[in-house]
Amino acid sequence: MNTNLKFIVPLLLAGMLPARVWACPACYGVSDSPLAEGMNWGILTLLGVVGTVLTCFLVFFVHIVRKSEAATEAAETAAGAAASDSDKTTHV
Repeated sequence: MNTNLKFIVPLLLAGMLPARVWACPACYGVSDSPLAEGMNWGILTLLGVVGTVLTCFLVFFVHIVRKSEAATEAAETAAGAAASDSDKTTHV
């Protein structure tokens, strides 16, 4: 019981802090400051990196699906050709 209070009480106190404490310079205050401008560029950079990585994953999986479909089609074509060759030899 005592250990739970050690975690709950600071969380409740932190939740009661004024809104100015929680706000970042990009959201509150002078939005033209160098700090806010740097933060905005940092956010855009991280979004660019995450977007690039997700796009690479998407391209990779599309590549795998296409290769799998091509391999399946080639196997079916080979199996069909082998079956038609065996039909020709047995009916002759």
